[in-house]
Amino acid sequence: MSATADHAETNLAVRLGFQPDQVVQEIGYDDDVDQELREVIETTIGSELVDEDYDDVADAVVLWFREDDGDLTDALVDAIAYMEEGGSILLLTPKTGRDGYVEPSEIGEAATTAGLTAAKSVSAGKDWTGSRLATPKAAATRKR
Repeated sequence: MSATADHAETNLAVRLGFQPDQVVQEIGYDDDVDQELREVIETTIGSELVDEDYDDVADAVVLWFREDDGDLTDALVDAIAYMEEGGSILLLTPKTGRDGYVEPSEIGEAATTAGLTAAKSVSAGKDWTGSRLATPKAAATRKR
């Protein structure tokens, strides 16, 4: 059972867009984040997530965001600044009914304003929904 569970969890990280050897920066870490999801991502990329103080570019960003964390558009624009060209952001927001829930329309509007395209939202743990956001350049690269 353990191998099957590990495989299923790793597949979640891969479905969320993570690949081995990526540098992934985590923004918005707090006591309420999903530790299991963090571990699955770290297992998939083969290293620890780097924090907000990381001073180089990352291949991807994990952004934990709650309704009272400020302006989502600003947070997304700031996250883009940390990314390698063609990178993506995994935006994690609390699920419906949880403290800090963010309306899907707000996510869509903020992503568009920040110049990102949003893929379908997926369950990313017991309390979190994940939205994979890509720069237009990243979307164009995948279509080749």
